[in-house]
Amino acid sequence: MVVRVSEERFADVPDFDYEPKYVDVGELRMAYVEAGGNGDDGGDEETFLCLHGEPTWSFLYRKMMPILAERGRVVVPDLIGCGRSDRYEDRDAYSIEMHYDALETFVEELDLTNVTLVCQDWGGVLGLPLAVHRPERFARLVPMNTGVPDGTQEMSDRWHEFAEMVATADDLDIGRLVRNGCYRELSEEVVDAYRAPFPNERYMAAARTFPGLVPTSPDDPGAELMAETQERLGEWEKPAFVLFGREDPITSHDRDPLRHHIPTATEQPDVWIDDAAHFLQEDAGEEIAERIVEFVDRT
Repeated sequence: MVVRVSEERFADVPDFDYEPKYVDVGELRMAYVEAGGNGDDGGDEETFLCLHGEPTWSFLYRKMMPILAERGRVVVPDLIGCGRSDRYEDRDAYSIEMHYDALETFVEELDLTNVTLVCQDWGGVLGLPLAVHRPERFARLVPMNTGVPDGTQEMSDRWHEFAEMVATADDLDIGRLVRNGCYRELSEEVVDAYRAPFPNERYMAAARTFPGLVPTSPDDPGAELMAETQERLGEWEKPAFVLFGREDPITSHDRDPLRHHIPTATEQPDVWIDDAAHFLQEDAGEEIAERIVEFVDRT
């Protein structure tokens, strides 16, 4: 069954007054917000596609959107099962293929081109495959605290514990998960904004399933797509700028291998975002946005 979150849940979300828009991706509706842009449909307009990860939503990019919007159009969707987007109640309905297909349809329906992909966590797991498989739509890559797991990678004990907890916890507090993934303290108002899309267990299937979708064997669903993505990333010729939070215990070890795997990434400054953990958009959103604009300007 498909369920939809009431708009009333978002009435008290702070500093995020963007009007939600929607795209049909099959039987589901994917929500997004946007800012900036000059209305040019000619394909030359600078476009930032900002993709969030588990278990957040477009609200995560609120500190970055105004700065990016001064440079171009900013499009920030909610992945299926997150934010204002529709969701399946059945956990078995979620797969890497489902999420990837929905994102691909979203980009095609909006006909996004000249895209600088800004992606973190699952935003990268889904967005990087799309970029390398549809390179005619993408101009640049900005991977942040993410990776391309093809099942051959080593997953830490801490990650396995996290995945088990998310899947089985009797009372999964999404706001607490986000708070624990930040270096800086979050206000209760902001923590509640991350809880807003998940009024009760009925709406949490996506959040519950994301960690378990990570391929941990080359035979797992999605592993082949990730292996193809790694191969194509190794041949990527357009600009790429890898930005990771120094204090992220989950992905920081993936930063150097990713930076050296993408051929053009080492042409950009060797930068760590200090005082920033997994949700680096919360910890240092303004700094990151400014660095991304500088990256676009120099490339």
